[in-house]
Amino acid sequence: MVRAQGKERLVTALVANEKGEIFDLEGYGAVGRCGEVLMPLTVGETLLMPDGGELMRLPDRYALVWNMEEGVVETLSHNPYNPEERIYPVAAFNSPGYVNTAQVAAEEEAGAELLPLFSYCAVGWHDEGFRTASFRVDAEERQDLSLMPIPKVEEGVAVMRERFPENRLFRHLEHCSLTYGCPAAKNFYIGRCEAPLPTSRQCNARCLGCISFQSGPSLSSCQDRIDFTPTPEEISEVALTHFDRVPGGVASFGQGCEGDPLMAAEVIEPALVLIRSKTAAGTLNMNTNGSLPLVLDRLFTAGLDSIRVSMNSVRKEIYSAYFRPNGYRYEDVVESFQVARKHGAYKAINYLNVPGVTDCIEEVEALSEFIDANAVDLIQWRNLNFDPLRYYQMMRAAGPIGLPVGMRRMIMKLEKRFPKLKHGYFNPSLEMYAERPGGRNIPKKPSKQSKKCSKQSNRPHKRR
Repeated sequence: MVRAQGKERLVTALVANEKGEIFDLEGYGAVGRCGEVLMPLTVGETLLMPDGGELMRLPDRYALVWNMEEGVVETLSHNPYNPEERIYPVAAFNSPGYVNTAQVAAEEEAGAELLPLFSYCAVGWHDEGFRTASFRVDAEERQDLSLMPIPKVEEGVAVMRERFPENRLFRHLEHCSLTYGCPAAKNFYIGRCEAPLPTSRQCNARCLGCISFQSGPSLSSCQDRIDFTPTPEEISEVALTHFDRVPGGVASFGQGCEGDPLMAAEVIEPALVLIRSKTAAGTLNMNTNGSLPLVLDRLFTAGLDSIRVSMNSVRKEIYSAYFRPNGYRYEDVVESFQVARKHGAYKAINYLNVPGVTDCIEEVEALSEFIDANAVDLIQWRNLNFDPLRYYQMMRAAGPIGLPVGMRRMIMKLEKRFPKLKHGYFNPSLEMYAERPGGRNIPKKPSKQSKKCSKQSNRPHKRR
């Protein structure tokens, strides 16, 4: 299905050649995909590519573009102005805080391999700038890499080595900050925002897009998982150091370099008790799959303040197709929200979104019912890092995927129905929850970043 855009100014298509050189194609518009829907990108529905974003050439694929003269979507394998030149689609990987509204439109060659673990936003060119199909949901600069100069990170590492020479968790975070370039680890060493507390070597989910463990040959994990279990004392030293340096700071269990922290409750529970025996400052948060509600109950009693539960869908069949639970059920995840509610804790969904799946009619209604039933406080809109076309195909095989309403419109509908529900990207501190009663409006246009750490028609499809 092709959705026309009327008289809106179109964004020019971008492609890349075999050398990796990226260029625009005059006379051809960029196209975005939302499930089965293809749409030409317009200036009004795109943003200048955020600072820190990256462009990627997609191998083993043909570009889908909008032929402006004929008014049709066209598949291009070669440059129409240089028929000898093989060309490929180009996608954008947006910076944190931006929600993709359309995926790159591409057609796979026979035998195409799965794309690496990134999100693939539709992108084009207009007036001397790259424009992505996205909008901003969180204006905070928590992961702005320009605010994390490497010399300052290295200085922080040196200080912590001298202060805590025997603490293995500090050594692990050094590796994360200096080798993997992890923004959370960098922030810890320069004393700002949110500190990571990786702890767990194991996980009881087998997520399709897990970035720390892949057992099959099709995908490679982006980083190695932590290979030891830190002691409660090691964990508490990191958290207490961060809270001492960062007023209103956050420290979070559950990072990309570990399994699920609920699997390490035997050290996290005493660590929470130890931390809270020494300070009431800071927010102790857990990023988790929410699979073990009875364990979570103990952790809240021990001092945990908030949870962020990762979900790609609130529909059991779609959730299970991606997370592939191993020893827990979807119903356990739902129960974890009720456990948090019992303790008066803050509850966020780490909503792994893909346009065309997340914003389908069925999911929008299911999410509304889930929010209502579980008193969700915040949705963190995260672009899912997975091959978008393969993901759509897998989820469509698992359950109903109807027409998309649009990511922006989906959030606007939620804002209207749940005015107290917050929308963002980062884990807020307890102070931030108190500061921001009511919903957070979604900026319709890019706004200046705050430096505070928290904020259709059926047309012919032509192939060339």
